[in-house]
Amino acid sequence: MTVPVLGPFALSGFAHEWYFLFLLVVVGLAAFYVVVQLSRHKRVLRFANMELLDSVAPKRPSRLRHLAAILLVCSLLLLTIGMAGPTSDVRIPRNRAVVMLIIDVSPSMQATDVSPSRLAAAEQAGKQFADELTPGINLGLIEFGGSAIVLVSPTTNREATKVAIDKLQVIERTAIGESISTALQAIATVGAVIGGGDTPPPARIVLLSDGKENQPTNPDAPRGAFTAARSAKDQGVPISAISFGTPDGHIDLDNAQIAVPVADDTLRRVADLSGGTLYNAANVDQLKNVYTTLQSQFGYEIVRGDVSAGWFRLAALVLVASAVAALLINRRLPS
Repeated sequence: MTVPVLGPFALSGFAHEWYFLFLLVVVGLAAFYVVVQLSRHKRVLRFANMELLDSVAPKRPSRLRHLAAILLVCSLLLLTIGMAGPTSDVRIPRNRAVVMLIIDVSPSMQATDVSPSRLAAAEQAGKQFADELTPGINLGLIEFGGSAIVLVSPTTNREATKVAIDKLQVIERTAIGESISTALQAIATVGAVIGGGDTPPPARIVLLSDGKENQPTNPDAPRGAFTAARSAKDQGVPISAISFGTPDGHIDLDNAQIAVPVADDTLRRVADLSGGTLYNAANVDQLKNVYTTLQSQFGYEIVRGDVSAGWFRLAALVLVASAVAALLINRRLPS
């Protein structure tokens, strides 16, 4: 299914512009009509007895008599546009793309500043994202803490992803770089087996986390977040990073409350280095809105589609109107 972005008469270009030369014929016909009308008027004035003409036909000819000719010219103009192959931007659902959804399951994701908890809210929104994602897209799932685990390899089976989301488990520490590297490997693997094109399928990483990396402590290390983000850039895989949580988050640890405010500095840098974008969400509704935005971005691709049919239909309609006008307005009285 194709979805017009701007409508059938909002044009982005023409496939056969040379057909506009036909406009010369249209202009010629219009000029010929004007010349004929002027010549006819001059002949009437030259030979007619104006006093007798006024008494026999006191009414001036209505200007509506030209309506049929005007509509005919308009239909030819519309036909010319149709023959020129007008195009418009249309949205086509992707069916080869790969999206890797990465969810942080470190202990800080148990904070309850987002009801019922950051992790539970992420699970809820993640399942909705899987349901709403364009069916032809291959969706994979990774959970990460101090290590990254591929729970679902990229697939169009949404039920597998949703079942896996329900089974997310907390893992100590936060290794953002490791999760990105794991996602890139999964994308490369599935890209090698997906057919339907001469180039690898377009891919995107959606990374949800609430804090900065602490394994390794240097994000520029070989397995660090910034290093992995640069690799994603080199492989043409932008990262849409989602900073999830509020500054008031805390968790209970050893009978003490530990503050775990959301920190998006690392995620912002990761998104920038990869050519992606950072999004912020402080509650589950905002997170769902972010997912909806992402779906609209990479769920479809914009292509130039042919919209000449609408112009041909309009040209035919105007041509019929021209014929009707000729019969009703310019009809002759029986002799």
